[in-house]
Amino acid sequence: MKLHELHPAEGSTTAAKRLGRGVGSGLGKTSGKGHKGAKARSGGGKRPGFEGGQMPLYRRVPKRGFTNIFGVDYAAVNVERLEVFEDGATVDAQALVDAGIIKKTLAGVKIMGNGELTKKLNVKAAKFTASAKEKIEAVGGKAEVI
Repeated sequence: MKLHELHPAEGSTTAAKRLGRGVGSGLGKTSGKGHKGAKARSGGGKRPGFEGGQMPLYRRVPKRGFTNIFGVDYAAVNVERLEVFEDGATVDAQALVDAGIIKKTLAGVKIMGNGELTKKLNVKAAKFTASAKEKIEAVGGKAEVI
């Protein structure tokens, strides 16, 4: 078998509609668009969300809140989740991803203070809450801001 001998399986492909190629084709003259009207025109039809002149749903529903363009998202990790690491280990963003604790680092990792910690860990993160830093240092660990 050669490259030029390859062809799709029988019945797996259909020929393209050849519009405006004479009355005998069944798709001549108006090319299946009927007579006049918006849908017969070039670029015709209605935009998505159009409701026949009625006020569209996306305009009827009240808008709430806003998106802060200066907002920064951190991957939040509670102190209790750090228990999976061995005593004396260095915990950074990559170690948390490898352990499956976070999926993405986003703008950095923020360590939160929920739960208890029993192991001495060297934690490197973008931010720490005051209670998280306190709990890490209370067991002899180190909270380092990077």
